[in-house]
Amino acid sequence: MIPDYWAEATRALAACDAPLAALIETHAGAALASRGDPFATLARSVVGQQISVKAADAVWGRFVARVGTLSPATLAALGREGLAGCGLSQRKIEYLADLAAHFLDGRLDPDGWHRLDDETLIVELCRVRGIGRWTAEMFLIFNLMRPDVFPLDDIGLQRAIAQHYFAGARPGRRELASVGERWRPWRSVATWYLWRSLDPVPVEY
Repeated sequence: MIPDYWAEATRALAACDAPLAALIETHAGAALASRGDPFATLARSVVGQQISVKAADAVWGRFVARVGTLSPATLAALGREGLAGCGLSQRKIEYLADLAAHFLDGRLDPDGWHRLDDETLIVELCRVRGIGRWTAEMFLIFNLMRPDVFPLDDIGLQRAIAQHYFAGARPGRRELASVGERWRPWRSVATWYLWRSLDPVPVEY
């Protein structure tokens, strides 16, 4: 499902920024899409931390085969011992158990997230072990499709901005933030197109 703001955002960005206008034209017809299920998205982000995409896909396949229907309840019922042998480190197993507990006891409640601003929700997500700011920002972009998230710590975004706006020189954090200001309130959309300039295959989390 394409976000309902996508057409408006691309028109506004193309009108104010020449590099983005070129990227939007190059990737016409492509758009951000959501995986849908919040728990599965966050679990997949934990499983994939600090390993290659290929390895993460393999481990995720074994994990889902073990869990069956993925939900906080089924994960909690398996327990830590039940996840042994899936290729997960003990630390990731602990992270997944903590994630399931947050959903089960209501500390994370997706039904109320639409009432929270981006920063408040990032803080809530970061209370889960194994979820840091970058992971929370990816969740806001790829699952909730929030339109104005700007993940300053993302290496791909830093590389793309360096390439398109600083002749290849890596900008500092303040310079990155300054460039992003011109794209409000559509910084997620700008980021998505800048990622496409490095990898034309859309990433999903």
